[in-house]
Amino acid sequence: MSVGREMPGGEISPPAGRLRHGKADWLTGARITAVLGLFYRPEGRAGEPEAVEFVLEQGQSVLLTCASDHTLSITSGAWPGLPDWCVPAGQWQFEQLSRLPPPPYGGAWTVTGTQERRDEHGEVREAVIRCENGDFAVLGGDTVSIRFLPR
Repeated sequence: MSVGREMPGGEISPPAGRLRHGKADWLTGARITAVLGLFYRPEGRAGEPEAVEFVLEQGQSVLLTCASDHTLSITSGAWPGLPDWCVPAGQWQFEQLSRLPPPPYGGAWTVTGTQERRDEHGEVREAVIRCENGDFAVLGGDTVSIRFLPR
Protein backbone atom coordinates (compact mmCIF):
# COMPACT_ATOMS: atom_id res chain seq x y z
CA MET A 1 0.00 0.00 0.00
CA SER A 2 1.36 3.38 -0.92
CA VAL A 3 -0.31 6.78 -0.79
CA GLY A 4 2.12 8.96 -2.77
CA ARG A 5 5.07 11.11 -1.73
CA GLU A 6 5.20 14.85 -1.26
CA MET A 7 7.28 16.50 -3.96
CA PRO A 8 8.82 19.97 -4.29
CA GLY A 9 6.14 22.62 -4.73
CA GLY A 10 3.69 20.79 -2.47
CA GLU A 11 2.54 18.33 -5.15
CA ILE A 12 1.96 14.68 -4.31
CA SER A 13 3.45 12.03 -6.58
CA PRO A 14 1.19 9.29 -7.87
CA PRO A 15 1.03 6.40 -5.40
CA ALA A 16 3.12 3.35 -6.11
CA GLY A 17 0.47 0.91 -4.88
CA ARG A 18 -3.22 1.03 -4.05
CA LEU A 19 -4.77 4.47 -4.49
CA ARG A 20 -5.93 6.52 -1.50
CA HIS A 21 -9.18 8.23 -2.42
CA GLY A 22 -10.19 9.37 1.07
CA LYS A 23 -12.55 6.43 1.31
CA ALA A 24 -12.74 4.19 4.35
CA ASP A 25 -10.84 1.34 2.69
CA TRP A 26 -7.47 2.90 1.77
CA LEU A 27 -5.54 1.01 4.47
CA THR A 28 -7.95 -1.86 5.16
CA GLY A 29 -6.23 -5.19 5.65
CA ALA A 30 -2.79 -3.71 6.35
CA ARG A 31 -0.97 -4.86 9.47
CA ILE A 32 0.68 -2.15 11.58
CA THR A 33 3.77 -3.38 13.43
CA ALA A 34 4.83 -0.05 14.97
CA VAL A 35 3.60 3.50 15.47
CA LEU A 36 6.42 5.99 15.97
CA GLY A 37 6.57 9.71 16.63
CA LEU A 38 8.96 11.87 14.64
CA PHE A 39 10.46 14.59 16.84
CA TYR A 40 12.58 17.67 16.14
CA ARG A 41 14.33 18.17 19.42
CA PRO A 42 17.86 19.48 19.33
CA GLU A 43 17.62 19.82 23.12
CA GLY A 44 15.95 16.43 23.67
CA ARG A 45 12.44 15.04 23.48
CA ALA A 46 9.58 17.16 24.78
CA GLY A 47 5.98 17.68 23.72
CA GLU A 48 4.15 16.16 20.79
CA PRO A 49 5.66 14.79 17.57
CA GLU A 50 5.82 16.72 14.30
CA ALA A 51 4.67 13.57 12.48
CA VAL A 52 3.55 10.01 13.18
CA GLU A 53 4.72 7.07 11.09
CA PHE A 54 2.71 3.84 10.89
CA VAL A 55 5.12 1.02 9.97
CA LEU A 56 3.41 -1.75 8.04
CA GLU A 57 4.24 -5.45 8.15
CA GLN A 58 5.67 -5.60 4.62
CA GLY A 59 8.21 -2.82 5.23
CA GLN A 60 6.18 0.08 3.88
CA SER A 61 4.91 2.94 6.01
CA VAL A 62 2.39 5.77 6.12
CA LEU A 63 3.40 9.21 7.40
CA LEU A 64 0.91 11.68 8.89
CA THR A 65 2.41 15.15 9.19
CA CYS A 66 0.97 18.41 10.50
CA ALA A 67 0.84 21.33 8.08
CA SER A 68 1.06 25.02 8.95
CA ASP A 69 -2.73 25.35 8.63
CA HIS A 70 -3.24 22.59 11.26
CA THR A 71 -4.31 20.01 8.69
CA LEU A 72 -2.77 16.57 8.15
CA SER A 73 -0.69 15.51 5.19
CA ILE A 74 -0.95 11.76 4.55
CA THR A 75 1.86 10.33 2.42
CA SER A 76 3.97 7.23 2.02
CA GLY A 77 6.67 7.10 4.64
CA ALA A 78 10.37 6.44 4.08
CA TRP A 79 10.80 4.00 6.99
CA PRO A 80 13.40 3.39 8.33
CA GLY A 81 14.75 6.61 6.82
CA LEU A 82 13.71 10.13 7.71
CA PRO A 83 11.50 12.19 5.40
CA ASP A 84 13.42 14.53 3.07
CA TRP A 85 12.20 17.61 4.97
CA CYS A 86 13.98 16.59 8.19
CA VAL A 87 16.83 19.11 8.00
CA PRO A 88 19.29 18.94 9.63
CA ALA A 89 18.77 15.20 9.86
CA GLY A 90 20.87 14.90 13.03
CA GLN A 91 18.27 16.85 15.01
CA TRP A 92 15.32 14.60 14.09
CA GLN A 93 14.53 11.20 15.56
CA PHE A 94 11.85 8.53 15.65
CA GLU A 95 10.73 7.44 19.11
CA GLN A 96 8.19 5.10 20.62
CA LEU A 97 5.07 6.87 21.83
CA SER A 98 4.65 5.93 25.48
CA ARG A 99 0.88 6.57 25.57
CA LEU A 100 0.22 3.92 22.93
CA PRO A 101 -0.13 0.24 23.79
CA PRO A 102 2.25 -2.35 22.36
CA PRO A 103 0.98 -4.31 19.35
CA PRO A 104 -1.49 -7.05 20.30
CA TYR A 105 -0.71 -10.75 20.38
CA GLY A 106 0.64 -11.65 16.96
CA GLY A 107 2.79 -8.52 16.75
CA ALA A 108 0.57 -6.24 14.69
CA TRP A 109 -2.71 -4.35 14.59
CA THR A 110 -4.91 -5.33 11.63
CA VAL A 111 -6.64 -2.34 10.02
CA THR A 112 -10.37 -2.76 9.54
CA GLY A 113 -10.99 0.69 8.01
CA THR A 114 -10.10 4.35 8.07
CA GLN A 115 -11.98 7.59 8.38
CA GLU A 116 -10.88 11.12 7.52
CA ARG A 117 -12.52 14.12 9.12
CA ARG A 118 -12.19 17.20 6.94
CA ASP A 119 -12.55 20.95 7.44
CA GLU A 120 -14.76 23.33 5.44
CA HIS A 121 -12.10 23.43 2.69
CA GLY A 122 -11.97 19.65 2.32
CA GLU A 123 -8.57 19.33 4.02
CA VAL A 124 -7.96 16.42 6.42
CA ARG A 125 -7.98 17.57 10.08
CA GLU A 126 -8.17 14.14 11.71
CA ALA A 127 -7.53 10.61 10.52
CA VAL A 128 -8.89 7.60 12.37
CA ILE A 129 -7.31 4.22 11.67
CA ARG A 130 -9.66 1.54 12.92
CA CYS A 131 -8.12 -1.73 14.07
CA GLU A 132 -9.52 -4.93 15.56
CA ASN A 133 -8.41 -3.97 19.10
CA GLY A 134 -9.10 -0.23 18.97
CA ASP A 135 -8.70 2.95 16.96
CA PHE A 136 -5.77 5.30 16.38
CA ALA A 137 -6.96 8.90 16.13
CA VAL A 138 -4.41 11.36 14.68
CA LEU A 139 -5.22 15.07 14.86
CA GLY A 140 -3.41 17.92 13.11
CA GLY A 141 -2.48 21.11 14.96
CA ASP A 142 0.74 22.94 15.77
CA THR A 143 2.06 19.39 16.14
CA VAL A 144 0.44 15.99 15.64
CA SER A 145 -1.47 14.45 18.50
CA ILE A 146 -2.30 10.76 18.57
CA ARG A 147 -4.37 8.67 20.91
CA PHE A 148 -5.47 5.06 21.00
CA LEU A 149 -9.08 4.30 21.84
CA PRO A 150 -9.38 0.64 22.93
CA ARG A 151 -12.53 -1.32 22.16
